[in-house]
Amino acid sequence: MTSAEVPPVLGPTIRPRRLRTTPALRRMVAETSLEARQLVLPLFVREDITEPVPIGSMPGVVQHTRSTLLAAVTEAASLGLGGVMLFGIPTAKDAVGSGATDPNGILNLAITDVVAEVGDALTVMSDLCLDEFTDHGHCGVLTSDGRVDNDRTLEAYADMARAQAHAGVDMVGPSGMMDGRVAVIREALDAAEHTDVSILAYSAKYASAFFGPFREAVGSSLVGDRRTYQQDAPNAVEGVREALLDVQEGADIVMVKPALAYLDVVRRVRDVVDVPVAAYNVSGEYAMLEAAATQGWIDREPAILETLMAIRRAGADVVLTYWAAEAARLLAR
Repeated sequence: MTSAEVPPVLGPTIRPRRLRTTPALRRMVAETSLEARQLVLPLFVREDITEPVPIGSMPGVVQHTRSTLLAAVTEAASLGLGGVMLFGIPTAKDAVGSGATDPNGILNLAITDVVAEVGDALTVMSDLCLDEFTDHGHCGVLTSDGRVDNDRTLEAYADMARAQAHAGVDMVGPSGMMDGRVAVIREALDAAEHTDVSILAYSAKYASAFFGPFREAVGSSLVGDRRTYQQDAPNAVEGVREALLDVQEGADIVMVKPALAYLDVVRRVRDVVDVPVAAYNVSGEYAMLEAAATQGWIDREPAILETLMAIRRAGADVVLTYWAAEAARLLAR
């Protein structure tokens, strides 16, 4: 057969690339959105400082004073973020975390400060856990032999929920992984006539190596680990079960933490619950990307947005991330 007799190569009829032709067309057919309103900024406020203190393992993140915290939340509101999650770092700690329920404790004061500053422009959330306030660093009250006492801890969580609600918080975030915590907190809030305060439950919270930088951020006193109450990495069904239990107990939003290493769990939870799903892009995930970008190994800004888009694509309606403010600025370009 001569070259003149060779039949022409027929191109494909189905061409998916057509839908990638222009930026406008790609935007039009995008299956997943990433918007400022879907992002929540975690913020740390520390009792004993007069200037912000940089967190070495989390470049760009600081422990705030009460006054610099207000500047941060004002910016968050102006950027259109969905909310902020507040973590308090007290000067004094004790075995039962009494600073968590003290009306003059750093976290409760910060809640009141922030609500007064931004009003309804942001959803003001607060971490509901004892670990920042206990001298042993665990998320609950200990028994005489050093185990975390689930039911005594629930009593402390109820008190903490009432204290945060009285301070003016919009949403509490119970992160301690005690059995039955959501039901106890909901009952405590309702009995105290705080029926409008909602609950973001840390439902599928795994015992993760990616929490390391966070422990520097909050000045953790933890010795040992939290594997008797946080979940095991091999278990996805367990995470779904915990989320379903939290919904039954009254959670308004359920969360998976960490996000990136557990995107399969995010997807599974999203598929079975009828409330919004959040995911926490945790400190270690943040630190890895920042370190790689510092070395010039990845393109930082596109990597940030790709990371957050992946979490959204997996099924998260809300993403807690230390990049929330920066991502909002990038998205507004």
